[in-house]
Amino acid sequence: MNEMIRFGEDVKGYNIPVLNEREIRAAAGIMFLATFISWMLILFEGNFVPIKYVLTIFFSDFIIRVFINPKYSPILIIGRLFVSNQNPEYVGAKQKKFAWYIGLVLSATMFVLMVIINTYSYITGVVCLICLILMFFETAFGICLGCKIYKIFNKEKIQYCPGEVCDVKAKQAIQKIAISQVWVIIFFVALLLSISLLFHQSFREKPANLFELYPAKKLIKTSLSILNIVTVNTKILFYTSVTHCYLQ
Repeated sequence: MNEMIRFGEDVKGYNIPVLNEREIRAAAGIMFLATFISWMLILFEGNFVPIKYVLTIFFSDFIIRVFINPKYSPILIIGRLFVSNQNPEYVGAKQKKFAWYIGLVLSATMFVLMVIINTYSYITGVVCLICLILMFFETAFGICLGCKIYKIFNKEKIQYCPGEVCDVKAKQAIQKIAISQVWVIIFFVALLLSISLLFHQSFREKPANLFELYPAKKLIKTSLSILNIVTVNTKILFYTSVTHCYLQ
């Protein structure tokens, strides 16, 4: 029973219980996608059914993670299936438990308000947005915001944070952002603004059906013509290169 109800795994070389960050990130991606799709269905179709299923699953999953054992979390098991061929990236279990307590509180709030009481309000909207932000940071950037909050309240040295974000250290050269890169971002933003000003009206036009605009036969004929031109030009370029090399 003690082996079943525990938090974290004992791994050789680590002096504290750890978890595999790769499967945690995969699980966060699955949860983010399910929540985001459900949220879009609410916003655009007023359909609250998917979010109720999602909340029921997530709340149950967090209960298993926090109070029983992350090993038996259904979503983490699915995440493990996707990343089982990747080398594990071990992180400390303590900070993850704190982060998942946050997830448990948020999912419990949503579960009670939307599933049990069957209501919606700005409270559920804000809580849902917070959940999406937390999961997005975990999935996209590998940043556990809950772990960073844990660091604020815990004075002890935290071991094995994802990406070692809990350790203060100098950045390596590859991590630093040069002035030229800043200018690239500025130029890119300016380009996007210019495109939005110049082409906004054309972007607002409803797209036409491709096969109504270009009948299938005409589309195939045009595609074959383009392919033929590309093939001929490729052959010419190839023979030119071979001839040039031979003459040298």
